[in-house]
Amino acid sequence: MARSQARSRRKYTGKKYKHFRKKRKRELERPRIATIIGEEKKKKERVLGGNMKLKLFSTKFINVTDLSTNKTQKVRILSFEENLASKDFNRRHILTKGAIVETELGNVKITSRPGQHGVLNGVLE
Repeated sequence: MARSQARSRRKYTGKKYKHFRKKRKRELERPRIATIIGEEKKKKERVLGGNMKLKLFSTKFINVTDLSTNKTQKVRILSFEENLASKDFNRRHILTKGAIVETELGNVKITSRPGQHGVLNGVLE
């Protein structure tokens, strides 16, 4: 069965909404992208309206902004620290927005959405 982003079939009380139509192609979900640390791998994907999204599957580098000096530089990721989004993401070392990685400059919090933006941006903690 296809995953859908359509309205839930149930109200917050638990009552079912009246069924009025089938699923539509525009409501389908695509598989989630689990970005990890490794050799750079990207994919360009066409989305609704003819627009393009860059999917980042793996990378070794991150653009780090130091907020005190307002300078940005590309640095190498040394290791994964933590991801508070999910215990599963933390266990599997998945990089999402809000994850923390160790770099040559120190610990960095990821501020971009790598599965949709195609880049890793972050700020020094």
